[in-house]
Amino acid sequence: MSEIKTVGVVGAGTMGSGIAHVFARSGFQVLLCDVAQHQLDHAIESIRANLAREAAKGKLAVTDIEAALERITPTADRAALSSADFAIEAATERYELKAEIFRSLDEILPASAILATNTSSISITKLAALTQRPQNVIGMHFFNPVPVMTLVEVIRGLQTSDETYAKVSELSIQLGKTPVEVNDAPGFVSNRVLMPLINEAAFAVMEGVATPEAIDQVFKLGMAHPMGPLTLADFIGLDVCVDILRVLHEGHGDPKFRPCPLLIKMVDAGWKGRKSGRGFYTYPK
Repeated sequence: MSEIKTVGVVGAGTMGSGIAHVFARSGFQVLLCDVAQHQLDHAIESIRANLAREAAKGKLAVTDIEAALERITPTADRAALSSADFAIEAATERYELKAEIFRSLDEILPASAILATNTSSISITKLAALTQRPQNVIGMHFFNPVPVMTLVEVIRGLQTSDETYAKVSELSIQLGKTPVEVNDAPGFVSNRVLMPLINEAAFAVMEGVATPEAIDQVFKLGMAHPMGPLTLADFIGLDVCVDILRVLHEGHGDPKFRPCPLLIKMVDAGWKGRKSGRGFYTYPK
């Protein structure tokens, strides 16, 4: 595999912009792709603000802010990623959407390029089988907020080569992250363990066991969690939680992963958490 110099990021939402941020900050040329121009504009402004925040905390020289931004090229044309040595998909957690992106990138990228996904639950093996380079497909699951959180779950599909794993593990370290090797299974490690906790907390609210505030206090004060499971659910996005739980339920065939009806109702009402202004808590818009 050739040296990675140019990185394509597909999806300019919260995760995609965070991933573009850390790659650009680490000296890589970044092609940030999204179908919506307004999303690209918002992503660049978000990255600028987050870089400035890092500089204010002394984690980055002020002079490095513009240098990092200059390494990011926003584009609405996916074909522009043809010069990338590595691409990572960071779209919404829906298999059909990710499948379309993977088929497209497989045709666009050089044959030697690695194709990664930031999925938090969908099968790497299944996505790899859609391509002509299954040995070069891997999961690279970052955590939100990407510039702050140090963990990267590096997920091997059944077809992923040792060379691809080694390259992505090395790449994670170059970004200042800690790679943890995980094998392909629905939800991997993080969401297989976390989502049932969030789901059960939602059931406790639905059944009137306790208020969201009380449940979160129990976990903060009794289990030393930095935030309670329902605050975390709002931060992740309740729609994302429901999508992941459905993947877990289908993938494992175990009723313990069945999404709580309250979570589904809240999402149907547009109460998606922090990003919509209302979830288990309310937030200023």
